[in-house]
Amino acid sequence: MFIDKVKIFVQAGDGGRGCISFRREKYIPRGGPDGGNGGKGGDIILVGTNSMATLIDFKYRPYFKSDYGEHGLGSNCYGRNAKDIIIKVPLGTVVRDFNTGELLTDILKEGQKYIAAKGGKGGRGNASYMTSTFQAPRIAEQGARGEARDLLLELKTIADVGIIGYPNAGKSTLLSKTSNANPKIANYPFTTLSPNLGVVKIDEFTSFVWADIPGLIEGASEGLGLGDEFLRHIERTKVLIHMIDISAHGRSPVKDYESINRELAAYSKELMKKPQVIVANKMDMPNAKKNFEKLKKYLAGKRKGRIYPISALKGEGLKDLVFAVYEKVKKMKEKPE
Repeated sequence: MFIDKVKIFVQAGDGGRGCISFRREKYIPRGGPDGGNGGKGGDIILVGTNSMATLIDFKYRPYFKSDYGEHGLGSNCYGRNAKDIIIKVPLGTVVRDFNTGELLTDILKEGQKYIAAKGGKGGRGNASYMTSTFQAPRIAEQGARGEARDLLLELKTIADVGIIGYPNAGKSTLLSKTSNANPKIANYPFTTLSPNLGVVKIDEFTSFVWADIPGLIEGASEGLGLGDEFLRHIERTKVLIHMIDISAHGRSPVKDYESINRELAAYSKELMKKPQVIVANKMDMPNAKKNFEKLKKYLAGKRKGRIYPISALKGEGLKDLVFAVYEKVKKMKEKPE
């Protein structure tokens, strides 16, 4: 099961109480205060990891509570600090305050840490209050309360390239033919129900990552089909591959192209600013060449640049496409933020 959005509750530990105590030894009269401080409560810490690809673990465990710090003792014994709770999250996790929507952090690197809830500070014992004029204090602090909050975790795939298009346009086939990914492929719509990632190798030292985004349809921004549920996964991408089924099984490639772009714009204007590489897939099918010329003529009037004709199933035209996409990704990475 692919889960990319969950609500969790985190409760850091309270600090331990400070101690009120006085030194009592047979040959040392008026020994003075010796109450130790309380220990610190445990933090709740989110840590990025490459070993996870979904937030499904949090669906079954949405509640995290850390221990409180130990109370201080006499003889200047400090309470022990509680252990922190470490929560591993997949890279690409966006953390927000559930109630306010405030963006708290964006975890993008292996080992990156974020303290989601801070443990309470331990209270001071009476030994900490002693001064030259206040030598027998009978006061101590309670430990501070640990932070508690509701968090919204959203997973946004970290990929250089996002492959978009109508269902059954051949996105998963392209991914399987050009990368190390093994997505589900079948001759019916919506075979892809969650984003798939694949690493495309240019040479021994050069590669990039692209993601197959579940098929959009007209009205996705209004909840039709799979809706726009997975479009967050292309928000980080540098380049979009707009794949069009040029064989046009009862549809118009031109209308498909415009429809997908309308759905992108309805979701986020920023997505429309990303460079698109337009791909005409299934060139091995009947009517493909005729439809390709129509699409080419239409896009020429809009100055959309080159269209890449391919047959993902037969592996035709993929080499030129991969190198063209890599050059665009390289250019976008060199572009100043």
